[in-house]
Amino acid sequence: MSSVDTPRTILHADMDAFYAAVEQRDDPKLRGRPVIVGGLGRRGVVSTASYEARAFGVHSALPTERARALCPQGVFLRPRMSAYVEVSGQVRAVFDGFTDQVEPLSLDEAFLDVSGCRRLFGDGPAIAAAIRRGVAEATGLTVSVGVACNKFVAKVASDQNKPDGLTVVPAGAEAAFLAPLPTARLWGAGAVTQAKLAALGCLSIGDVQTLDPRRLASALGEGPGAQLVSLALGLDTRPLVCSSEPRSIGRESTFETDLVDQSACLDVLLALAEDVGRRLRYRGLAARTIRLKLRHPPFVTLTRQRQPPRPTSADEVIYSAARELFLAARPGRRPVRLLGVTAAELRPAEQPRQSQLFEDRSATDSSRVDGALDAIRERFGPGSAGRMGQTRRER
Repeated sequence: MSSVDTPRTILHADMDAFYAAVEQRDDPKLRGRPVIVGGLGRRGVVSTASYEARAFGVHSALPTERARALCPQGVFLRPRMSAYVEVSGQVRAVFDGFTDQVEPLSLDEAFLDVSGCRRLFGDGPAIAAAIRRGVAEATGLTVSVGVACNKFVAKVASDQNKPDGLTVVPAGAEAAFLAPLPTARLWGAGAVTQAKLAALGCLSIGDVQTLDPRRLASALGEGPGAQLVSLALGLDTRPLVCSSEPRSIGRESTFETDLVDQSACLDVLLALAEDVGRRLRYRGLAARTIRLKLRHPPFVTLTRQRQPPRPTSADEVIYSAARELFLAARPGRRPVRLLGVTAAELRPAEQPRQSQLFEDRSATDSSRVDGALDAIRERFGPGSAGRMGQTRRER
């Protein structure tokens, strides 16, 4: 099969009850309780309801007064948009670490086209699983992901196993996946269209798949009818509408057991730095700033940053900066809950000038090592090669 015929790999990532989940994360007293975020006035509407509140019939766009009647024991909160924007940026940074083909739909959901990075990170399900882990480590929240060959099917899939779900629709299985679902799941099928479909005997998407297209065109119009049939069959060729280059590329790791041993912390920093460097080189980018994120239990987070002498994508430079920041930011060797390394202020990487090659031979050698390791990882997998023992040599 040629590259032209190879199916795309599209992900739809949707944060679970996003606003309410942020509130429950930030206030432990709210966990397990029905939390409803939205306007609190007489004309207010619900923006997001936690899954505990949804059990009472509360949902987004519901009038707040109706929500109070359905769930009088609910905790009603005004939105904290600054907090949601901050967390959304952390989630976006996770996405950007895998692909630059990201189409944000809102603060809490986005499409990702990972077709071009399967050799680097694995197939669609593997990338989706890695993104879910990355979001959990970076934010403490869950995200549901649908994996398919196009945007429509991926979006429907992401909603199938919420919360904290992963649903994969293999190429060729789109129509069978959609068939049992109600017609309301079709894009563009509002209440009026659903009523017209019901009059034709179409209650499920499978009914639309088998309906005579001429009857559908007569009821809905030729254009809308043809579009609805295409969606019902799981066909959608629309490309992603992507934003500009990522502003940063980072990687974090949260530990089930707090780390106390400094050697173990430095080993983790090295692995994170190598992963960030690899992603920079894959995209032809270099970073002007290296940031360290350090979290002590229970939830004390520090962020420090440093600028190397010149923009870099070199593992050794990234690790060196992160290591120095870590050693300076950890007085008394307190336990460590999370470590993160981020490359920021990104720009296109420049090829070294001839004079630079003679001025800094060690940097050239390090670049060759990075390139060799990248080639090995691309062939045998991300964990197949690394600078083993480097942290021990530098301690």
